[in-house]
Amino acid sequence: MINFPGCKINLGLHVINKRKDGFHNIETVFYPVKWQDALEILDNKRAKKNKISFHGYGLSIEGKPESNLCVKAYRLLAEDVDLPPVSIHLFKHIPMGAGLGGGSADAAFTIKLLNEKFGLKLSIKQMQHYAAELGSDCAVFITNKPAFAYGRGDKFKPLQLDLGGWHIALVHPGIHVSTADAYAAVKKRGKTVENKSLQQIIQQPVTKWKKMLENDFELSVFKKYPTIEKLKEQMYDAGATYAAMSGSGSAVFGLFKEEPKLTAAMKKMKFYTGKL
Repeated sequence: MINFPGCKINLGLHVINKRKDGFHNIETVFYPVKWQDALEILDNKRAKKNKISFHGYGLSIEGKPESNLCVKAYRLLAEDVDLPPVSIHLFKHIPMGAGLGGGSADAAFTIKLLNEKFGLKLSIKQMQHYAAELGSDCAVFITNKPAFAYGRGDKFKPLQLDLGGWHIALVHPGIHVSTADAYAAVKKRGKTVENKSLQQIIQQPVTKWKKMLENDFELSVFKKYPTIEKLKEQMYDAGATYAAMSGSGSAVFGLFKEEPKLTAAMKKMKFYTGKL
């Protein structure tokens, strides 16, 4: 059985303040994008009970198989339900460390695929509960719909936002931005004024987002990595109505009214174009 985990972009990201637990309160909007990995789970009748084998293809996946989120998702479910041994095959297209949540999507889609394949009859809430244990943004990929995220990015509200008809260009410059370093350098904005709340801004037309919708990480990340700032400028030069860095970086996306025409330099990087 196979499915295709996608990724997300962050439409705006406000870093409010640092919490007592060491995390940060943020607000952001997750919007799904169809840049996809391929995930297949097969029965492995030769293996012992609860035995799992993991096989990665495509982009190189760092770390041991035991640390992969797909494997962790299987083991998490296996603590509560009787799962037969399986082989997991993951073909990576979505670049890692790009602020796109590809690994989180893989974990959530593993839960959904196991639920479907073995008839576990888990509800959406139950699957979200498991996914949340694997990472702050994992749960949003269970429904894989636009959502307003808050708290430390682990709480979600459904969001009525439809960008259907818009074209997206998503480019990863091959730079790894440390999330910890990004949070350490970002300027916290404190309590959000009501008329500047992300929930208010995101309801404005996309044509107004350039002057209103901000990613607080951009200021410090661009200072350290001018290439990422230049990539955002290139999106606007190519005709984007709105462009931004996703999450803490380093992928940059642009929203276009027409099919985007990327420069030769951008096409040398990992990129995706399509309709939302």
